[in-house]
Amino acid sequence: MSLVQDCGEVSTPAKGAQARGTPGALTTPHPLATAAGMRVLEAGGTAPEALIAAGAVLAVVMPHFCGLGGDAVWLVSDRHGRQRSFLAIGQGIDRPMPAGPFPLRGPGSILTTAAVVDGWRHAFEDARATMGATAGWEDLLAPAAGIAADGHEVTRSQAFWAGFRAPDCGGWPGFGRIFLGDGQPLPAGHVLRQPELARTLSDLAERGPREFYTGPLARRIVEGLRAEGVVIGAHDLARTTTRQAAPLALDYRGLTLLAPPPPTQGVTTLQIMGILSRFDLARHAPGSAGHVHLCVEAVKRAFLHRHAIADPAFARADTGRWLGDAALDAEAGRIATDRAMPWPHRWQHGDTVFLGAIDAQGNAASVLQSTYFDWGSGVVAGDTGILWQNRGAAFSSDPASPNAFAPGKLPFYTLNPGLALKDGQPHIVYGTQGADGQPQTLAMLLTRLIDFAQTPEDALAGPRFLLGRTFSDSRDSLKIEADAGAQVLSDLAALGHEISPIPAQSPIAGQAGLVVADGMGCHARHDPRQ
Repeated sequence: MSLVQDCGEVSTPAKGAQARGTPGALTTPHPLATAAGMRVLEAGGTAPEALIAAGAVLAVVMPHFCGLGGDAVWLVSDRHGRQRSFLAIGQGIDRPMPAGPFPLRGPGSILTTAAVVDGWRHAFEDARATMGATAGWEDLLAPAAGIAADGHEVTRSQAFWAGFRAPDCGGWPGFGRIFLGDGQPLPAGHVLRQPELARTLSDLAERGPREFYTGPLARRIVEGLRAEGVVIGAHDLARTTTRQAAPLALDYRGLTLLAPPPPTQGVTTLQIMGILSRFDLARHAPGSAGHVHLCVEAVKRAFLHRHAIADPAFARADTGRWLGDAALDAEAGRIATDRAMPWPHRWQHGDTVFLGAIDAQGNAASVLQSTYFDWGSGVVAGDTGILWQNRGAAFSSDPASPNAFAPGKLPFYTLNPGLALKDGQPHIVYGTQGADGQPQTLAMLLTRLIDFAQTPEDALAGPRFLLGRTFSDSRDSLKIEADAGAQVLSDLAALGHEISPIPAQSPIAGQAGLVVADGMGCHARHDPRQ
């Protein structure tokens, strides 16, 4: 097991994902989370059980990217070939449409509930019903509660994001009491103890996941948020529940790629891959200007449809048509191989963590957890230690938009974990942090793995791009890692791309994870980017 500060991964010498007597493999962005998940797998547990344990630990050790006050999206495929998606997404709270642009931070930015805990519940019950899971709920949450009580070292990533937000975060309700010391961001290596969060996790372990939504803990959450001016009621939490839906699917070079349905942008990733399937990428070298240009242009074509993605209970996107042969042929036909298309789209911010696993029985799970922006809303719910998300900022304030805010509605979601099946069985579990960058990172990652047959290590390390604006660069340019090479950057510029080089192995190019089951075994890797 690799136990570096900001990365966790495990590889096993299993003889494929179906092999008996081996624990399987798991990847997360933090070694403590990876260790918690691997203990479940080594005890014979299933992939969903392992990711519940790992996800709970991530809610403690990566508070800047995920937590109990956030959401999650799951993809699950069991050894019998059955697939499903769990949309653990908090719905719009019961309140009128806010006036004017929605605040990005503070109490006014809280427009949704939080569903990550109910997502764990749903995955737990599904694993028991379909995979023969036997772990106790309390056993899966105990490691996270212990780490919250005993403390963990602040990561470089957490220290960076606290420092980056330092001019503003001192005024976020409850934030400074937990995540600042003497008004300053905690440095990397500082031991952070979260006794309030430890108590919350212990309550959930003892009383079960619905404690978060209907029990005494739920009352404390609502009282804590209302004390800060959040318009939320007990009924908002009580009606929060995970939706189960069939994943979207696309055939790509003999594999079946799965993605979660709307309101996530999973269809966008599949559109990109479907468009790329119309080109012979193998004519280009991996990472060459030709390879990057086709990926970038496919991203642009797919992103033209994203404005129509919304909660299907309110506005149904025609994903079947978008992924049909005629539509994909037409979009591919609009790509010019010798010039770049302009990029007119607004950039969506967001930060998440990816975790994935394949167990010894061949069950697989792919999960993204998020509080939307780094540090979410910045608001801590009273004495619970729970930092609440600002996912409501993804809603539109335009009543005519398919994604307009409404009580009970799910917002547009950038989270889209993925699974690739080979002959109906899990072959690749994949996902990445990065909001709008998620489909872009996945396009480069999947083409490197599938079209160019690169190893997981090489595919993850290869130079990537991010199209559009970022928190540090407001230009709609093509950010590309400098290790792509001067010739590649020059060739892309000659095609009409506005190039903005970024450092090699830059974290803004995504922080992805992979679990691959093949004839050589079951292997997990996480991004070298920190």
